[in-house]
Amino acid sequence: MAGKILLSFAYFPPVEYFSLIRNADQVFIEREENYIKQTYRNRCRILTSAGVMSLTVPVIKGDLLKLGIKEVTIDYSKRWQQVHLRAIASAYGKSPYFQYYFEEIERGLLHGYRFLIDLNADLLDTCLRFLNMSKRISYTNSFSQPEGKENDFRYRISPKIRPSHKQAEYIQVFGDGNFVPGLSILDLILNMGPESLTCI
Repeated sequence: MAGKILLSFAYFPPVEYFSLIRNADQVFIEREENYIKQTYRNRCRILTSAGVMSLTVPVIKGDLLKLGIKEVTIDYSKRWQQVHLRAIASAYGKSPYFQYYFEEIERGLLHGYRFLIDLNADLLDTCLRFLNMSKRISYTNSFSQPEGKENDFRYRISPKIRPSHKQAEYIQVFGDGNFVPGLSILDLILNMGPESLTCI
């Protein structure tokens, strides 16, 4: 979609998210909303030998209903970094481009960011670099209510909503001949490498 788009923060977002970024003239990410549980803001979906697996970044509990997204802190009392890295290595260790990108993925996950949005912003920059997409990302400085605007995707890209984006198929390590859509950008990048943009 050409023009300006509005997205939420996301942890290793799905391919649909990057399709929107690629086709937009201006990209804004919402940093003034309240945190919403069970969304891509702190989770992603990868394809393992046992099927689709969700990886979730644990956050410090509190009154999350009233907590702004930029105030959400990561819970390091749980060994989530090691769990995520092991899961990614197990799922994609045999993918064609794992050895080229895993070190950068590991660096981002082990950085130790306090705030979820800082982790997500860093990983987004890393993925855009992997995709060779030079897009300037801006952040909102005030919150506007969703009103069904065509360019507002903050609440339309969700694990609970079937993707509307028609994605080109590619060979997946554990696809068994049946393509699984709606996964994290990691699935595409680690399987397709420099050719990833042709499948977005």
